[in-house]
Amino acid sequence: MTTFRLSQAVADAFPDTLIAIVTATGLRGREPWPATAAAQEDLERQLAAGAWAPADESDPRIEAWHTAYRSFGTNPRRIRPSVDALGRRLAKKGSLPRINPAVDSYNAVSVRHGLPAGAFDLDRVTGDVEIRHADGSESFTPLGEPDTIEKPKAGEIIYTDTTDVLTRHWNHRDAHRTRVTEDSTHVSFILETLHATRDGHLLKAAAGELQDLLTAHSAGSTVGHLSPADRQVTI
Repeated sequence: MTTFRLSQAVADAFPDTLIAIVTATGLRGREPWPATAAAQEDLERQLAAGAWAPADESDPRIEAWHTAYRSFGTNPRRIRPSVDALGRRLAKKGSLPRINPAVDSYNAVSVRHGLPAGAFDLDRVTGDVEIRHADGSESFTPLGEPDTIEKPKAGEIIYTDTTDVLTRHWNHRDAHRTRVTEDSTHVSFILETLHATRDGHLLKAAAGELQDLLTAHSAGSTVGHLSPADRQVTI
């Protein structure tokens, strides 16, 4: 079992935070996921037809993350929140990346709802996971760069386990060690908002949509939530 914790300092700094944790067991990432493929294609068709566009930095959902990034010393136009970067890529290229079914699922849900998303292979996570401010002593190996070691600066918000940092700049980029592959079978997917009062319904809809995409290709799934009122959940 893994416990996710939101630190008191982060809860105090962002008192309307709500984080959904969708955890799937028995994932089968090497079989076709037709509903995920259809979700990606639907977004691409809507974009091409001019019927929909991904949220950009003028959208309140993205602007909130830009403001948060600046508050802990990160320039959000140089190091963008994940959903912002994904939406910009989609708007420019007209298509979403195809990585593997599990990652494709949360990417589609993320960009559709304008909410940051990520995931951790729980079989690669050590101990519990905490969302907290970095103290400057931590290390981070970026996704796709297994030989690179970065040092988050003090005050930056990170996800971390007992080994090292899992995500830098809150939700900018995940770590290589806990990346989700076709062979990952036990995965926690993360969806986030800083404005639960305004966007909590979107977060819950997104978590339900993601869970639906996982259901046909897993042994089971659960949804838990972190907030300043409930700063710990065990999955």
